[in-house]
Amino acid sequence: MGALPEGGRRGEVCWRPGGAPCAAAAGAGSRGLCAGGASSLSYRELKDLKKTNVLHIDVRERWEIDKFGKIPASVNIPLGELVEALQMDPAEFKEQYNQKMPSKSDPVVFSCLAGTRSKQALAFATSLGFSRVQQYAGGFEDWVKHEPPEEK
Repeated sequence: MGALPEGGRRGEVCWRPGGAPCAAAAGAGSRGLCAGGASSLSYRELKDLKKTNVLHIDVRERWEIDKFGKIPASVNIPLGELVEALQMDPAEFKEQYNQKMPSKSDPVVFSCLAGTRSKQALAFATSLGFSRVQQYAGGFEDWVKHEPPEEK
């Protein structure tokens, strides 16, 4: 059997763009595509995923969004609110974030400024049982190298 990504577990269900299971789920080597060492999406991968039903959560603080803008079609849930938000009643989540509450099997991508907070968000979501989570570790800093942000 091949090596597992750091934090990966054999038999764990992982998610990659397109919904395919990652190599670690089959016991093969991988570059960290499971929730424990979840993949870091590239700009292009995130751009492609945004054409699907993925929920993109930006965990930066609201003042950062107000001052610098955001990645288009992302919803802002600051890291300090995330655990509570992911456990809300779906109606309350919809009212507060103007977005359908994700189920634990829905695809979710986290981003922040440069990857530190999105990695924490990934760990929080995984600990709550979310199974199809990834991060865009390049974050807002990487996105604006490719295209302008959306104004709030």
